[in-house]
Amino acid sequence: MPGMSQVASQEGARRSDGVPEGLWMRCPDCGDMLFRKVVAEALHVCPKCSYHFPISARQRIDQLLDTGSFEEMFADVAPTDPLEFRDHKAYADRLEQYQRQTGDADAVVCGKGFVKGRPMMAGVMNPLFMGGSMGSAVGEKVTRTIEAAVERRLPLLIVSSSGGARMQESMLSLMQMAKTSAALARLDEEGMLYISLLTDPTTGGVTASFAMLGDFILAEPRALIGFAGPRVISNTIKVELPEGFQRSEFLQEHGFVDFVVHRKDLRSEIARLVDFCVKG
Repeated sequence: MPGMSQVASQEGARRSDGVPEGLWMRCPDCGDMLFRKVVAEALHVCPKCSYHFPISARQRIDQLLDTGSFEEMFADVAPTDPLEFRDHKAYADRLEQYQRQTGDADAVVCGKGFVKGRPMMAGVMNPLFMGGSMGSAVGEKVTRTIEAAVERRLPLLIVSSSGGARMQESMLSLMQMAKTSAALARLDEEGMLYISLLTDPTTGGVTASFAMLGDFILAEPRALIGFAGPRVISNTIKVELPEGFQRSEFLQEHGFVDFVVHRKDLRSEIARLVDFCVKG
């Protein structure tokens, strides 16, 4: 007779023969095995523990904006490799890889659309493109989106999901912090509304610039939000950090975030804030 491990292996093979690959997924938070279709229908939120899975910019646009209302802008703005940067892989090759994988030129998608009938300019970062890092092209597209909001007299929504400034562009990426912040200062002078939505993660130079400059700052539940990561901070100051440090709920409690909003409620909350400011 075959051993138990061999029987288990054979039965596992038989089970896998009739189950399409990728039908199930594991929640990284609670560890439960989830039916992928159910997770997608729940806006990519775990039905067991409400863990919010990272999603692409295009998925985010489909979730937040009215169906068929999004008109992409500045799609021709693409990154270059001015420093001819190379680590174990050339930056130019890395860009080509992510452009092929995501179908986008860079880590943000910008344009005009509607949220429950309310027109607005939107910039949505893509965590699946080099961790949503901000290089020169990302900063340029975000800046142009802010300027278009001023020119068209429309509310502005930016969805942040980023590991921060893109190291492959060095100081050129860090300059985007000042550039986007200056554009937002002009928007503020014009009295225009800016809603900033922070998702997991929002860190580094993005947090230190446009992500935290909203008139209203929303965050998805348990999103990591900060400049340096908690491990870096803990190792630097040699103290144990509070429970939940740098998570959305902790930041709301300490006044850095206005509202923590479940993904299913974001459309209604954004529309409510627009009505409160624009019509009120």
